[in-house]
Amino acid sequence: MKWVLIAAVSVLALGGTAGAGLYAWGQYRGRQDVPSAVQTTTSTGWAQGDRILFRNTAAGQGYGLVASVPRDDPSGPRALTDIPCDRVAATATLLSCLRSERGLTPTYNARLYDDAGVEQLQWPLPGVPSRTRFSPDGSLVATTAFVTGHAYATIGFSTETAIRKTSDGSNFGNLEDWKLFIDGTPSAPFDRNYWGITFVDDHTFYATVGMTTAGVTYLVKGDMDTRTMRSVLKTVECPSLSPDGTRIAFKRVTGGAGPTVHWTPAVYDLASGKVTVLDVESRSVDDQIAWLDDDTLLYGLPNHTPGDSDVWELKADGASAPRLFIPHAWSPAVVEAGP
Repeated sequence: MKWVLIAAVSVLALGGTAGAGLYAWGQYRGRQDVPSAVQTTTSTGWAQGDRILFRNTAAGQGYGLVASVPRDDPSGPRALTDIPCDRVAATATLLSCLRSERGLTPTYNARLYDDAGVEQLQWPLPGVPSRTRFSPDGSLVATTAFVTGHAYATIGFSTETAIRKTSDGSNFGNLEDWKLFIDGTPSAPFDRNYWGITFVDDHTFYATVGMTTAGVTYLVKGDMDTRTMRSVLKTVECPSLSPDGTRIAFKRVTGGAGPTVHWTPAVYDLASGKVTVLDVESRSVDDQIAWLDDDTLLYGLPNHTPGDSDVWELKADGASAPRLFIPHAWSPAVVEAGP
């Protein structure tokens, strides 16, 4: 009788999971089966000129696909690719795409594309995609995905962060196996997680390390040659190095915890050590901020429509209120075409 009951519960659980998967898939497909809610163009020029790449979240055809707008015309028609992504990063010649493959049983992967939209590399992710960034010359790419949980407000979440060569996909190993120093002292807490890498160059990066039990996070500076990371500043998440290399934008917990946590954008000056919390933004920002230029930050925020979001801009000195930059968009990546 006991095993019959266990089997019945298992069947019901599997049925519930399948039903949830079918519902989510139906919702996703439903958003793509009507004309787009925004003006779009063909994909011909999506990888040309100085541009902003992002995940298109406008309802209708093209929902969930990578899109591009000219940097000097972010409100203009968006060039749609045929590449679906949850998270994107880009250089002048490469696109990093973290993807959820929807269906009865979701799977997750990372893919690299060239500027013609041709896939170059692919590898699996352990769970829901979260963050991705390139090194300045595009030779390295970092990815973060959830192993358990699906958001940083989830109690007890776990992440996996990796750095790979874009030439062949070779991996530098799990960051949790690297040596960690907190305030100069070796540290190896069992519940440590890393996320949100931003590169200085091909040898140095910044990231977040968080200890779930203690509820504390640090900005750490990583050395790829020695496989070491050293703490720099407490209460920092999802760092993003400015184009001039002098400041780090990040999100800081300024209230709540768990499901009620509130993150506020902040900027850390590397030379002076000064932190400026940009509380002109009153909404909770759960994103890895991007820099439009040395004076302006970009980040995504969900709007009032389920599955939709907008990209906002905010001055890095906090001197003015945030402004809508690209509606119906997520995961912005600023690309300079180069000489």
